[in-house]
Amino acid sequence: MANPYNKYKQTSILSASKEQILLMLYEAAIKFTKLAIIATQEKRVADKGQNILRALDIVIELQATLDHKVGGELAKQLEQLYVFMIEQYTKANLKGDVEPLNANLKVLENLYEGWKGAIEKMKKDNETKGGAA
Repeated sequence: MANPYNKYKQTSILSASKEQILLMLYEAAIKFTKLAIIATQEKRVADKGQNILRALDIVIELQATLDHKVGGELAKQLEQLYVFMIEQYTKANLKGDVEPLNANLKVLENLYEGWKGAIEKMKKDNETKGGAA
């Protein structure tokens, strides 16, 4: 790993908080979904499949890490969204259709923005509590 960027990237991942890792996962899933859309439109079957698989792996990992005991109803809703997205990725890969990818992109971007806002609010609340002590 002589490349300084790769070393920096690895260090930033290893030192990231759980919240930062969650956002990184969503960012990567969004990136791979966008690349899959482009590859589908350009009829690059191998690239489409590779990018769908990368995004799918991330969604499966997000699904596997859900804690239903702690997350309750939210975890249940996320589970349903992840199952939907897995089905959409499969459909897009098999049929070469861009619409399921567009649907997933919209879901991923909404989830990313929601988590980002929640994390920022949590940090702000913690700073307010910490500053008052």
